[in-house]
Amino acid sequence: MTSEHPDVTPRQTAVDLRAMLARLLRKLRETTNDDITPSQASALSRLGKGGVSTVSALALAERVRPQSMAAIVEALEGLGFVTRSQDPNDGRRQIVDLTEVGWAQIAGQREAGVAWLEQALAEQVSRAELMTLAAATSILERILD
Repeated sequence: MTSEHPDVTPRQTAVDLRAMLARLLRKLRETTNDDITPSQASALSRLGKGGVSTVSALALAERVRPQSMAAIVEALEGLGFVTRSQDPNDGRRQIVDLTEVGWAQIAGQREAGVAWLEQALAEQVSRAELMTLAAATSILERILD
């Protein structure tokens, strides 16, 4: 906290940063022109990061009910983005995996988000602000490590 900005505290910065990041993630998810819902896009993204999963593990990670995730997975399967198969270790569970089409969808989502953000930065941010954002990104990476 500095005397120049007495309202800048770790707590308020954390609150503001969390809210801003939630809005940024929502905007990035909206950049795709696809007919999938935000929850479907999020489940796909999680599968892309974590690999093969179960419906219950996805539900836990996405903080939704298993029944809701089952519906999301069913929709994704109908679109050809995922496959479901029996868990060889537990016949009651199903393994969810991305198809090639699913991997392509994730790549398209990611590229659309990067393209939108790149354009927004190029059009709306000064060089000095861009340098500040680059420094902030480096600080956030350090915090996450």
